[in-house]
Amino acid sequence: MFEEVHHRPCGRPTKAGTPCRAQFSGPGFACKLHTTDHEKALVEAYRTGLETGRKQEREWQQRAEASQVEHLERQIRTLRDELDAQNRRFEVDGDQAVTVDGYGYRWRGPGTLEVGDRVLLPENYVSALRHGPGPFPGTVTELGTTYTGTLSTIISRAVPPQTR
Repeated sequence: MFEEVHHRPCGRPTKAGTPCRAQFSGPGFACKLHTTDHEKALVEAYRTGLETGRKQEREWQQRAEASQVEHLERQIRTLRDELDAQNRRFEVDGDQAVTVDGYGYRWRGPGTLEVGDRVLLPENYVSALRHGPGPFPGTVTELGTTYTGTLSTIISRAVPPQTR
C-alpha cells in the first residue's frame, strides 16, 4: 500500500458495517479515520526512509558532480601545460623573452632576468591610463612567453628602493 496511488476508496468497514467510501491518496492503508496507530507508524517510517533516501541521493549526486568537475579541471590544466610547453618561446631574435605581470616582453639588457626581478616597462595606452605618462614598473612572473605577436622591449631593470 506504499505506492503513490491517487484517490482510492478506503474500503474499511464502518460502524454500520458498510465499506467506507472516503477517498484518500498517497501512501497508506486507509482513510485517516480507519488507519490504526501501527499503520500510521509504518506510513511515517516509509516517509522518513523515502526522504532520507532522496537526501542521500542528492548528496551522492553532488559529490559525483564535484568529482567530475575536479577531473575536468585537472584535464584542462594538463592540456594547458602541454600547449604552453609547445608554444612557449624563451628567445625572440636573440633576446630573452619573459612574461611580466601576464604580458610578454623581450629583454636586450645585460645578463638574464629571473622570476621576481623588477623591471621598467615602456609606456603603452593602458599604462598611461593606469600609471600616468612614462615608463612604469613591473615584475617578471614567468620565463618565456606564449604570446606570438610583436613583443615590446623592457627598458631596464628597476632600481631597487633605497633603505635607510
